[in-house]
Amino acid sequence: MNLYKLLQKRLVDGRPVRVGLIGAGKFGSMFLSQVPTTPGIEVAMIADLSPARARAACQGVGWDAARVEAVRFTEDAMAMIADPAVEVVVEATGHAIAGIAHARCAIAEGKHIVMVNVEADVLAGPLLAREARRAGVVYSMAYGDQPALVCEMVDWARACGFEVIAAGKGTKYLPEYHASTPDTVWGFYGLSPEQAKAGGMNPQMFNSFLDGTKSGIEMAAIANATGLGVPPEGLAFPPCGTQEMARMLRPGNAAPGGGALAMRGQVEVVSSLHRDGTQVANDLRWGVYVVFEAPNDYAARCFSEYGVLTDISGRVTALYRPFHLIGLELNVSILSAALRAEPTGAAEAFRGDVVATAKRALKAGEMLDGEGGACVWGKLMPAERSLALGGLPIGLASRVPLIRDVAEGAPVTWADVRIDESDAAYRYRREMERAFAG
Repeated sequence: MNLYKLLQKRLVDGRPVRVGLIGAGKFGSMFLSQVPTTPGIEVAMIADLSPARARAACQGVGWDAARVEAVRFTEDAMAMIADPAVEVVVEATGHAIAGIAHARCAIAEGKHIVMVNVEADVLAGPLLAREARRAGVVYSMAYGDQPALVCEMVDWARACGFEVIAAGKGTKYLPEYHASTPDTVWGFYGLSPEQAKAGGMNPQMFNSFLDGTKSGIEMAAIANATGLGVPPEGLAFPPCGTQEMARMLRPGNAAPGGGALAMRGQVEVVSSLHRDGTQVANDLRWGVYVVFEAPNDYAARCFSEYGVLTDISGRVTALYRPFHLIGLELNVSILSAALRAEPTGAAEAFRGDVVATAKRALKAGEMLDGEGGACVWGKLMPAERSLALGGLPIGLASRVPLIRDVAEGAPVTWADVRIDESDAAYRYRREMERAFAG
């Protein structure tokens, strides 16, 4: 990709890539840890609800005093975005509504925006990406997180002339996880509440990872960026190890035998656990993958000659990466935006949506508590189905009162809640639906 070579030229020219970071949590801290060893990238400003916490994060990842003092810390993200010192904005808050506001501000200011905030991307990413393209700036997924890595693998396969059959990631999954709450989550992780608290672990965030919401969000982002299909009934989470992918990750009516997919060319998440709770051999819990097919007999013969593991036909195989390094890899997105004016993945269409789904029987008058909470989890579904039923997106399902009962397992709809229709994020989401429906 030559990003490092291009960065060195900027450094020689005395024009380092200057970054403004919003949110100095775990992802932001991982990025900050790489800055001292990447000459040519400078952090000009950091915006955080607690500037003192952000300063401590810089110190905690090993920055020396001079580097810390060279950064301007602020609570005002909008002011940071507008500052001329910032060339690339990194949005790492994880808050969908704030993320939309920050992205739109960056675009209006002519700044490239790297969205660690997948929640905001799934809520309104297609419209944000279009707005950025029209403004001549880059709107990008964050490299190091699974969606951008999967987009890269899909692009690689297609550029090589292979048809993509499936792409996605691995996770730890059992059906009962959908009902998990912040009060029960640590038992599923094998931790006590005291151990989790000592590690600074947020129960609602970790519950989102467990209950299927984060998986749905990430797969929706991939579908919207790559054009891959969304399974009609949502993610199946088939138990599947790396040695079985070529055989299992194909449509269920594929011959010979059957597979775990609803269609060719879709996103899917594989589980590291069998449904009885036992471990899958060669699991991909922390990794990402793409399954693809040889286009002709000659390519299939090459697979055999070079020791490629395939299905029984000899034509289908999988490429996988066993782990992802999250914020440690974020520089790739920053440099791709600043030096090549290219995103490391960006929404092109509205193909997948993530709809709030009742974890239990919900009663009118209850207040929804959002992603990772005790009321709802986010279920992936095709965008056309979400629009048809009026599904409430998980990104807008926080601090919203129910006005009707919702049965356990049922999607929550706009008609089930009382929502502030003057809210900017609500209006932007509705604009996105109108712009990209169909």
